[in-house]
Amino acid sequence: MSATARDLYQELLVEHGRHPRNFGLLPSANRSAEGSNPLCGDELVVRLRVRDGRIEEIAFQGQGCAVSIASASMMTEAVKGLAAGEIEALQQRVSALVSGAAEGSLGELSSLSGVSRFPTRVKCALLAWRALDAAISGAPGTVSTEL
Repeated sequence: MSATARDLYQELLVEHGRHPRNFGLLPSANRSAEGSNPLCGDELVVRLRVRDGRIEEIAFQGQGCAVSIASASMMTEAVKGLAAGEIEALQQRVSALVSGAAEGSLGELSSLSGVSRFPTRVKCALLAWRALDAAISGAPGTVSTEL
């Protein structure tokens, strides 16, 4: 990846961290899940309105490091309108990207690729995605980045 691409991706991460999209309540949510990353102190709630098997609306609230908030913000934009099967495939690609196991064109989500250089931040980047998975499946309790 060129230095210019790295700079652009870094700017996207910072922008989403400072000005997260879809941050707030979603009163019409019909699914939700909480996520916790005890290592970093990140705490998020992801709320969805699912209709006909697709995410019609999505929002999140919480507090956390810039990587966690930016990832949640980008996730909300990326999954709106998708069906569960499409989301699962995207989650796998993002997980591989932040773990350094794959590269690929994922639009703005590609800015998360730099996380792979900081292994302790991989859990921060994946927290919102784990909460999304729990919200879709209806899993009870809080999902944690720790096993």
